[in-house]
Formats: sequence, structure tokens, C-alpha cells
Amino acid sequence: MTAGPSVTVDGVLRRSARRTPARRAIHYRDRSWTYAELDEAVSRAARALRETGLAPGDRVGAYGHNSDAYLIGFLACARAGLVHVPVNQNLTGDDLAYIVDQSGATLVLTDPDLAGNLADGVRTLALRDADDSLLTRLATTAQYDGAEPRGEDLAQLLYTSGTTALPKGAMMTHRALVQEYLSAIAALDLSAGDRPVHSLPLYHSAQMHVFLLPYLAVGAENVILDAPDAEQIFDLVEAGRADSLFAPPTVWIGLSNRPDFATRDLSGLRKAYYGASIMPVPVLERLKERLPELAFYNCFGQSEIGPLSMVLGPDEHKRRMDSCGRPVLFVEARVVDESGKEVADGEQGEIVYRSSQLCEGYWDKPEETAEAFRDGWFRSGDLAVRDAAGYFTVVDRVKDVINSGGVLVASRQVEDALYTHEGVAEAAVIGLPDERWIEAVTAVVVARGEVTEAELLAHAREKLAHFKAPKRVLFVDELPRNASGKILKRELRDRFAEA
Repeated sequence: MTAGPSVTVDGVLRRSARRTPARRAIHYRDRSWTYAELDEAVSRAARALRETGLAPGDRVGAYGHNSDAYLIGFLACARAGLVHVPVNQNLTGDDLAYIVDQSGATLVLTDPDLAGNLADGVRTLALRDADDSLLTRLATTAQYDGAEPRGEDLAQLLYTSGTTALPKGAMMTHRALVQEYLSAIAALDLSAGDRPVHSLPLYHSAQMHVFLLPYLAVGAENVILDAPDAEQIFDLVEAGRADSLFAPPTVWIGLSNRPDFATRDLSGLRKAYYGASIMPVPVLERLKERLPELAFYNCFGQSEIGPLSMVLGPDEHKRRMDSCGRPVLFVEARVVDESGKEVADGEQGEIVYRSSQLCEGYWDKPEETAEAFRDGWFRSGDLAVRDAAGYFTVVDRVKDVINSGGVLVASRQVEDALYTHEGVAEAAVIGLPDERWIEAVTAVVVARGEVTEAELLAHAREKLAHFKAPKRVLFVDELPRNASGKILKRELRDRFAEA
């Protein structure tokens, strides 16, 4: 394959700018950019970065809030041959220092209100000024005229969510990300006529690489929000400025629980994408009942594969609401046993992948890389069942399966049962140490209204086999989760281990 813009991340924007230069690419707050203006800003920012003394291959941290500046910073790194390292803007202290240090970032792009969280000695560059204006140097800096990166060069270190262990930096090349964009466009029916709103953190791979960059590739008009604010989203939909939205199940649950969800005119919403964690079937049924014309897409994957690996389309939801779909364009998937042997359809095993979208391994972690990549296949850590038609249904994360009395219990099935009770707003099921059961199936619940532990235990026993039903219910005000919506079950296990 020929190296150059055709297989680089910044080449995605370059081609759209040449094809539709005057079309609006991005709206953020009171600013908007045409494709030509955005491409020019990226070139100026790329030169500004290189003029700080950075060389191709240097790692650049990105520790900022959602903004047009954040997007420009990412694309400028790509154009200048730098390796972008997105960092969760909620991290502080040791968690923040770990990613900056482990990646070897020599510069961190940041926002003024976050810069103070970084350790002394870390070199920073402001993404935007305190008054939210973009770097004034972009107006005076010439456009980048240096060498272009190659498809096989690293574009980004995507750090895993760290829900079960310390985050690992998945090494993503330009070519892998561009191929993932093609997979997303094909599987999710993305088109230039869509009006997507991007409200999840751009540091997260799903919002950036499954939606924003693929939508820039097809030439759509995009709105970037600071956060998934329901009022803003509903206003945009009612005004005809947004017709497609991606959100994790936790956000969709929050939207559907709002009183005005039943009264606002959301008929203009055409495409609903969900992912990052499993959507409880009862919640999906409630959403479809309220918005029967809305097309739902289940987006499944993980950081190491760019992150989209499977999709369940709107028509496929009719008979397989609990499925995550079938592999996308450039992904091959199997279900295997502990020895790596493929199991028969209908049998449970771990999903493994082989794909040009896959990362090159984990940054500076050879042992973890060797453990994850075996015999040419990547071990995902997801337990699933594949049916004869090629559809995959995820049972659980390998590390979230509960060993109760020697019998393995999938937390997802228990959670789905709990969600059928009207008193459950959110639920997470974990295993806690127990002398009798090894691990006791335990439900951690955010209640809606008045509901007791006895009620939920009785409800679960009606829906589940006795060994799957929770032994306890613990009530909390909210469930811990990362910015992508994944519930941090590791945190729950640590918190309630002695409860």
C-alpha cells in the first residue's frame, strides 16, 4: 500500500477539505469551522507543535475538555508525525502521572483549569486560552510543510479503561485507525447528510474514532458539546440541528429517566448508537416504546481494535436485542476455549480477533502484549456465544464472571433480571468473597423511588435460577464509572469486599 495521506489520520480531513471546502465541519459553542478552515488550522497547529522542538515519534499527551481545540490538537499531532496520548480529563494525582510517565510524553496539551493537576516539570502547551479562544499563535504561524507520516507509523496510544487493572497503552497506527473508520462508516450507515452530536469525551476512542473522525471522512456537519447534557441534546434535536447520537447505556438510561423525555419532541432523532458497556434489554425496550421510529445500533468493541469490532443494526434488533451483532468490515472473530480451540456454535468461550484494525501491542509492556496476542489472535477478555448465523452475544467480561459455589454466573443475566423491576434505576452485579459460596452474587443498586432489599431479592428469584439470584442487595446513590460509561466493578469489589 502506498504511504501518504491515503492511509493517515490527517489525510481523512485533507480529502474532505478538498472535496467540500465550504461545508461546515464543526460547531462548538459559538464557533464553527468549514472543512477548509479546519484543515488550515490543523496545518498551522502542526507547525506550532514541531517548532517547540518535538520530533516525529515523540509522544504528546492531551489532557483537556471537549472542544474544537482538542480535535485540532489531535489532528495536528497526526499531521506532524507525533504520537497523540489522550488522557481522561478527570484523572489527577498518581493516576494522571502514571499515564504521562508510562507513555513518555514530552509535552502535554492541556486546558488552563487542568494544567495545575500535572506534576512539576511536565512541559505543557495550552489547547486554548482562559477566555476559550484558540491559541493566538495559530493566526501567525505558517502552515506545516514537513514530511508526512506513513501508514505504519504510530498515531496514538489508546490507554485501556483500567476497569480490571492498570491501563495499558494500545499502540494504534495510522493505517489501523483509517481502516477502523471505513468499518464504522459501512456498519453504522454514516453519511454526509447526518447531523451528529458528539457529547462524550473526545479522549475516549469511541466518540473520536467510531463517530467524529468517520463523520469528518464522509463530510458531515458535526456539533461538539462539552458533555452529554440532556437539555442541550434535546434542544438540538428539536431545532433540527441533530439527528444522531452516540451514548453509553448509562447516558441513555439517564435520558430515559428524565420527566421531559416523555414530553419533548424528539421525533427528529433518527439514529441512536449505544456501546461502551452492555445495554440492559429492559431499558432498550423502554426506549424503543417511546421512540418506535428511532434506529438503534449496538456498537461493540474495545480500545485495542480501534475500537469498533461488531455492530448490531436496526433491523437485527427485532430478534436479537441481547446480541452485539456480527464483525465489521475488517474484523475476523472467533469464540475459543481456554486452550485457544474454537468452540461449536452455541457454546460459551472467549472472543478472539484477527484484524488490520488491531493495535501493534501495548506500549512498553512486552509481557502483557505476549499474553494478549497468541497464535496471531488477540484475546479480548469477553465471554460470548456465537450462533449459527454468525451473531455474537456477550455473556460477561472474563474477570467479571462470578464463581458462586463452584458454578459460574454471568453478571449480565442477573442485571437484566433486576432491570425489569420498576424500582431499579441502575444495577451492577459483582461477586464478593464468601466462605460458603466462594463468591456471593451481590447486586449494587441505584434505586428509583422506594424499594427494599427483600423486594428485589424476591423479584430476582422469580426471574432466575436459585444459584444465580443475588444473595444481597447493596444500595448506593450512584455507580462508579469512567467517562465512557463503563461501570467500574473493580471499584465496587474493593469498596464492599469487607461489607
